Amino acid sequence: MARYHIETYGCTSNRGESREIERRLRDAGHHRVDGPREADVAILNTCTVVEKTERNMLRRAEELAEETADLIVTGCMALAQGEQFRDAGLDARVLHWEEVPAAVTNGECPTTTPDAEPVLDGVVGILPIARGCMSNCSYCITKFATGRIDSPPVEANVAKARALVHAGAKEIRVTGQDTGVYGWDRGERKLPELLDRICDIDGEFRVRVGMANPGGVHGIREELADVFARNGKLYDFVHLPVQSGSDGVLEAMRRQHRVGQFREIVGTFDDRLDHWTLSTDFIVGFPTETDADHERSMALLREVRPEKVNVTRFSKRPGTDAAGMKGLGGTLKKERSKAMTELKMEVVREAHESMVGTRRRVLAVEPGTGDSVKCRDGAYRQVIVRNASEHGVAPGDFLDVEVTAAETVYCFGEPVDGRVDADRAVADD
Repeated sequence: MARYHIETYGCTSNRGESREIERRLRDAGHHRVDGPREADVAILNTCTVVEKTERNMLRRAEELAEETADLIVTGCMALAQGEQFRDAGLDARVLHWEEVPAAVTNGECPTTTPDAEPVLDGVVGILPIARGCMSNCSYCITKFATGRIDSPPVEANVAKARALVHAGAKEIRVTGQDTGVYGWDRGERKLPELLDRICDIDGEFRVRVGMANPGGVHGIREELADVFARNGKLYDFVHLPVQSGSDGVLEAMRRQHRVGQFREIVGTFDDRLDHWTLSTDFIVGFPTETDADHERSMALLREVRPEKVNVTRFSKRPGTDAAGMKGLGGTLKKERSKAMTELKMEVVREAHESMVGTRRRVLAVEPGTGDSVKCRDGAYRQVIVRNASEHGVAPGDFLDVEVTAAETVYCFGEPVDGRVDADRAVADD
């Protein structure tokens, strides 16, 4: 039986694919080891979202090639830029992730049965509901790896979610390149139905919905917000990457939404939910971005006050249309990134400081630093419980905490006796 080492970089979808690779290898009798030097084969699941990531992937592949006799490279960079590994002279097999299990043992690894127990990350189960997207953004290289959306039927994804719960998952992360367009390839908008069905599964668990582009969500915003409002198992957390506060920049990016539509989605969720977390992304320094465009993005951030913000400097990706545009200077991009990051930190700090003194129902999700555990409240805000063993708190536990202090991107909480009514805990905010 083969001993394998696997490393995963990038998004939650990549981690979900790695868990499926592991499940198939485990069911065929192979086992994971702690490091590449102990392994018969090392598997590198790559990301290539920006140029810096691409360089890191090449460097890590070179390191792994020196540490193990057999290297398999998979993931987005393998599919979109496989020639990079060959041009670097690496002795590695570059494969689609579905080809990896059989490649580990030269075709002798059977496909796992649908009812086989999934592989969890502690108490977290990852559920990729579809692969690909419906967008054609001018700057995106990932689309070359993932292609157009391919949506399995709702029942197939519900069965996978049920298997995750039966395997012990307390948090299910629904993921995809764009969850909002799930079912579009079948001529239907199925995300609301899927989430309702998952929440109907017996058991005490929570569901986090991954990135959904505003262009796909806008047409189902009211139905989707109603799903969140009636399902206590759903974290009230929505990731809507707006990318810019300027319609002109969004047009040049070939995004499928405009700023007004993004505002309408946010307004709909504000109307339906008393307490929710907005997560969004901004790309700063796109080639057509003017000073005025940048100020529009800053103004939008101040207006909607998202509690999680990913700020990324524009990076030219080979093969994309934006790579042929005349770029902005690195100094200008750095200045704009710094300004937006400082504003982001101000907004996020304010949100977490507002939690101090409130009581929250939280789920302990994963170990933290030292004797601490990372928890999530109903809106997916992070609450750290220290001295976890003293309190008898472990990942998978639901507990009530009083928020005692706040850092910029997380809070500290102390367990309290008794159960706190969830509605009152939210109302205390």
